[in-house]
Amino acid sequence: MRSTIRTRTLTALTATALTLALTSCGSDDDSPSGTSTSSGTGGDTSASVQLPKLNGQTLEVAAVWTGPEQENFTKVLKEFEKRTGAKVNFVPTGNNTSTFLGTKIEGGQPPDVAFLPQVGVLHQFAEKGWIKPLGADAQAQLDKNFSAGWKDLGAFEGKQYGIYVKAANKSLIWYNTAAFEAAGLTDTPTTWKDFIATAQTLSDAGSPAVSVGGADGWTLTDWFENVYLSQAGPEKYDQLAQHKIKWTDPSVKAALTTLAELWGKDDLLAGGRSGALATEFPKSVTQTFSGDTPAGMVFEGDFVAANINADTKAKLGTDAKVFPFPAVGDQAPVVSGGDVAVALKDGAGAQALLTFLGSTDAAEIWAAQGGFLSPSKTMDQASYKDDVTRDIAKALIAAGDDFRFDMSDQAPAAFGGTQGVGEWKDLQDFLKNPNDVAGTQQKLETDAAKAYKNS
Repeated sequence: MRSTIRTRTLTALTATALTLALTSCGSDDDSPSGTSTSSGTGGDTSASVQLPKLNGQTLEVAAVWTGPEQENFTKVLKEFEKRTGAKVNFVPTGNNTSTFLGTKIEGGQPPDVAFLPQVGVLHQFAEKGWIKPLGADAQAQLDKNFSAGWKDLGAFEGKQYGIYVKAANKSLIWYNTAAFEAAGLTDTPTTWKDFIATAQTLSDAGSPAVSVGGADGWTLTDWFENVYLSQAGPEKYDQLAQHKIKWTDPSVKAALTTLAELWGKDDLLAGGRSGALATEFPKSVTQTFSGDTPAGMVFEGDFVAANINADTKAKLGTDAKVFPFPAVGDQAPVVSGGDVAVALKDGAGAQALLTFLGSTDAAEIWAAQGGFLSPSKTMDQASYKDDVTRDIAKALIAAGDDFRFDMSDQAPAAFGGTQGVGEWKDLQDFLKNPNDVAGTQQKLETDAAKAYKNS
């Protein structure tokens, strides 16, 4: 049986703090203070965590990241290598993480450590005995640096398997300030109605209004989850996440109908529906902040900052700013996501890497690169590369255990986490034909029922 995932809604106070934080301007700082990048060994007194000597050992770590995200993570691995003497090879999994890892495991060649982007996959792997419980040192870092809510997400049936070292706020709209100024826009929208009006104003002024990375189905699930959480409310959100209500429920119809107000208007989407379906996530960011006719807005999490920093000349806080996902119902949504580090092999090397990844040392090195958000409550917030990300991180920590986790990441991978099938494919088909609300609901329910039955 799949255990119930701990989810809660943000308090009004935290939501207000988030709104204030995200609308502030930031400055890019290439030399953040507080970053612990000691060159030392396991006995370096400047380190917050002590690591064993692993000279001669080679470890493999797998994750979905490519491009700037992979490059930033590699700097964390380099520090681990420096301190332990081990060599660490990074292997990208592609979008089908569970399929990639399952094939490796069944073939007898699993990586030592892997990052799982879905809670549902952690549960499935734990049930199969494919992942190893945390050792004492890794558990100590988890207990020291993370709140109970994040610890719960990495556990299954009373055992702690993973550490959520990388979090995401997936309720953000990033916007091109020059496009807003050219369209005469001085305020950012706070409601869905105002958001659609803002998009129309941008389009009328000659800018592609909203850039959508529809070639990556996971971005479309994030669109749906934000609309659904705000419109249907947290109780319905939890019920749908656990498939206690069907996708044919009227609340799903309402959310899809709302999405169709944007997805059904070619003039509001960069490249229209066909262009959106051909646009992968990284391109959805770059075409908002570069080129001759950049789009006005792009939706996705805090990790957008990594692509802005690496692939465009835009400066966070000046050329590129951010505001919370607009309220569809009474309150604006706040959806969190994250990547959980787990060990797929026994041995000191895998546990040492988990221990390091759970430390403030690793978090601060990673934060200094940009495009990264840590749920660590003890890391030095001054480590973040820019004020925009720092404010988002502070709001995340202020939320404590009060958050809603990404719905598709809670689902079995066959429904919520696999390219070309399930929810990813069904929402891509809906983006292609936003008039077919009922048909989309039925396809979603058919795919969900099958996946949950088999999980």
